[in-house]
Amino acid sequence: MNRRIFLQKSAFSAGVLPLAGSLMAGELGPLVLSTWNFGLQANAEAWKLLSKGGYALDAVEAGARLVEADPNERSVGYGGRPDRDGRVTLDACVMNENLGIGSVAALEFIKHPVSVARAVMEHTPHVMLVGDGALQFALSRGFQKENLLTPESEAEWKEWLKKSEYKPKVNIENHDTIGIIAIDAAGRLSGACTTSGMAFKMHGRVGDSPIIGAGLYVDGEIGAATATGHGEEVIRIAGCHLVVELMRQGRTAQEACEEAVERVYKRQKHRLKEIQVGFIAIRRDGNHGAFALQSGFTYAVHSGQGNVLKAAGSRVL
Repeated sequence: MNRRIFLQKSAFSAGVLPLAGSLMAGELGPLVLSTWNFGLQANAEAWKLLSKGGYALDAVEAGARLVEADPNERSVGYGGRPDRDGRVTLDACVMNENLGIGSVAALEFIKHPVSVARAVMEHTPHVMLVGDGALQFALSRGFQKENLLTPESEAEWKEWLKKSEYKPKVNIENHDTIGIIAIDAAGRLSGACTTSGMAFKMHGRVGDSPIIGAGLYVDGEIGAATATGHGEEVIRIAGCHLVVELMRQGRTAQEACEEAVERVYKRQKHRLKEIQVGFIAIRRDGNHGAFALQSGFTYAVHSGQGNVLKAAGSRVL
């Protein structure tokens, strides 16, 4: 054996992923994963850039923006269901291969929080802005203020007010965050996550979506992960950071997602029927996977072979 093969075999026997070995970043071509059924549309938009050698961060932003602008997707951006005060508040974050991060939380009146998050990363000394401060910054960068509460969402909110019951359910639209992660032809990893959060939440509630390390994490040397579901449970285990660190230790993307879900399962056995958590992940060599606590979680994968919707495996059948 030559020295390179010997080092690769030694790394495998030690349980360490050979990121500098035979499967180098970029050799498999671009790849993008997105959460839920609307991930197909998000992937297709991202692929317009990835297929032409574009930057992964530009691609994931474009994919997320497509979903944010769709009023029929009632859990993301424009048309998202409001909080219990009737206010549409949005959360989003982005992260690139060099640990560049930007985030906004409880942002109102701006259709594309994912782009505001990127502006925070690129045009401020900070990594997160919230509430009125995030709005002021967005307006200063030229974003337009507009009403995001559609008649359909307003009608649902008024109907909800009659009983004011807060009983989130598994796999319904008020948990459908769009998380999107990609690796481009140059081997650069990036991710984005954006949501309007749980319907009829308390005003000011923030879930995992804008929290770096919870709803999204990217390490250009290792891989990327994003999450969906009940944000509180993802935050408890720093879910996406955990998935990436498990890949650093040698797990496949699938194994890392499964282990992260298992941690939620062990700690929440007493209320499993109430919660859902799902992860998708890409390793730097193109290996990818997904797993969820409950069945019903879908995700989309776009490679050079096409754009496919898949059903993730689950801990609870």
